[in-house]
This record gives sequence, structure tokens and C-alpha cells, in this order.
Amino acid sequence: MAKDEPAERMKRKDYEKQLEKLQVELCHLQDYVRANKLRVIVLFEGRDAAGKGGTIKAITEKVSPRVFRVVALPAPSDREKTQLFFQRYMEQFPAGGEIAIFDRSWYNRAGVEYVMGFCTPAEHRRFLSLCPQMEQYVIDGGIILIKIWLEVGMDEQERRFRARIDDPVRQWKLSPMDLHSYSRWYDYSRARDLMLKATSTEHAPWYIIRSDDKRRARLNCIAHLLSAIPYKRVKKDKVKLPRRSNKGRYNDQASLKGMNFVAERY
Repeated sequence: MAKDEPAERMKRKDYEKQLEKLQVELCHLQDYVRANKLRVIVLFEGRDAAGKGGTIKAITEKVSPRVFRVVALPAPSDREKTQLFFQRYMEQFPAGGEIAIFDRSWYNRAGVEYVMGFCTPAEHRRFLSLCPQMEQYVIDGGIILIKIWLEVGMDEQERRFRARIDDPVRQWKLSPMDLHSYSRWYDYSRARDLMLKATSTEHAPWYIIRSDDKRRARLNCIAHLLSAIPYKRVKKDKVKLPRRSNKGRYNDQASLKGMNFVAERY
């Protein structure tokens, strides 16, 4: 295969085999984070249809939502618009034993807000200037910060958008803002470049994952997270089920007679 040709899409069977192994390791990571009260932020950015939601789902599918907590904030309220810009995000920062996964983050200001005119050029410049300082403060406070940019190609994004249009269970993913982002590809490219140049620092670098092949992207992302957060397997006592007590035994199924059961249609 020539170097400039895209890699063949990963087969589902191979993907599921590798994903299972990585999800086991995520469970070990979860035990370590909980036992050692680590605080971790993983934030995902990228164009619309880059695969953020599916990647986050692959990460969180087999772990506890009490440890892996997904943060997907809506548009700011009128009150929140008057707060310090970072304020509503910092309210979602992890406590000990938590991994906060941001499905989009404060970098909205460097992307959609900047491109669509929801912030002024001065506010955009101020954000790019102050963001590295804020992230240094967060890291100095003991939080592990991991920043992921999912890079989807122009043709693949179009394919995914068209698939959403034709699929009734995915149409909800296609918003008016998505259509604006589709039509302004190069504006978003320039905004991405400005953001990466200003905020990919030694203390908080950006990591870019090509996501035209969703399956490879998910596996590569999980493997990166496991390498970016130092952990060891936590030794646990073997679980044994206790004996059930027969004290107070009664027919607990007969007592449900006459209750409203859902019809068994399947």
C-alpha cells in the first residue's frame, strides 16, 4: 500500500477484540484512580461529526459513571454569560477519585464562539492568552489534564453528515450549528490552527488523533489515556457471595399477584 493511501477500515471483529482488552485496563485504571484519589480531566475537541461521542461512549461503557463522569454543558444561561468565562467549567472539575470527561470544553471560545461571532475578537485573543496560565494553575493544583483533538477529514465529515440526514435515529445529532460548521470548513481550520499554536504547551499539550476510521480512533485514544495516567493494578480480595438467610422466609412472588406488570411483547 502506498504511503499516501488511507489505511483500510478496521474490521468490527478485530475492533471488538482489542476494545475488550482496553476496557479491562480502564477498569484497572478506575480502581487505581479511586484508591489513590486522583483527579483527572480529559477533554475532547474536534469538528462536528469527528467522533467525540462515540469515543467517549467506548471509554465509559464498562466503567462506573461515579468515577468516569461525562460533562456536556449546554449553551450558557443568561446568568452564566455574566460570570467569569471559566467559572461554569471549573464547577465541573473532578474531586478525588474522579475522571471528568469534557465533551467539548472551555475551548468552545476558540472554536464555535470565535467562528460564529458569539464572542468578540478581543475576547478570543484574551482567551488564547490566558488559557495556558489557567491550565498551569489547574495542573499545579494536582489535576492531570489530557487534551484530545479528533481530526476528521472533509470528505469523511460530509459522509457522516449525509448519513445523519438519512438515519432517523441519528437525525437528532444534526443541528443548525452543525450545518453552519459544514459550510465554513476553512474558517474552523484557521480557528483550530490558532488554538493549537497558542495553547499546546509543554505543561498541557494537545494530542491529535485522526478519526476518519472511528474504530481505530477509539482504540488509539483509549491506549493513549492508559499511557498518560500512571496506574497500577490494585490488589483486591476475592469476592465471595454470602449465604442467603432464610429468616423471615415467605412466598415473595405470590405477594406480587394482582400488580401491574408490563406486557411481555418480546
